[in-house]
Amino acid sequence: VQLQACGGGLVQTGGSLRLSCAASGRTFSNSNMAWFRQAPGKEREFVAAISWAPGVTAYATSVKGRFKISRDSAKNTVYLEMSSLRPEDTAVYFCAGEARTTLQLMQQTADYDFWGHGTQVTVSS
Repeated sequence: VQLQACGGGLVQTGGSLRLSCAASGRTFSNSNMAWFRQAPGKEREFVAAISWAPGVTAYATSVKGRFKISRDSAKNTVYLEMSSLRPEDTAVYFCAGEARTTLQLMQQTADYDFWGHGTQVTVSS
């Protein structure tokens, strides 16, 4: 199973980026998926999650209203649209997927079974 994240880059404060995470080797159509991020010297933190059930999402307080998570189950891909970016959003962004099928959206790294390698997002001030 592979989760390939892409779309990161360097952007100015207030700018936008769209991250993609394409999964292969396993379908995630019945699994929750999420984005986490890790800044230098900090622990990996929850950003957003999306349920396999339509219309169910969750966001960290710090990104709510600025980021939007979505998925295309037919393409086995999850997206993270980021706008109004701030320097504190600078981090490596990781996508993750659960092995099980559950209605509860989890926000801890230990709850996710599959991880991508991450894509760097840098927001300049």
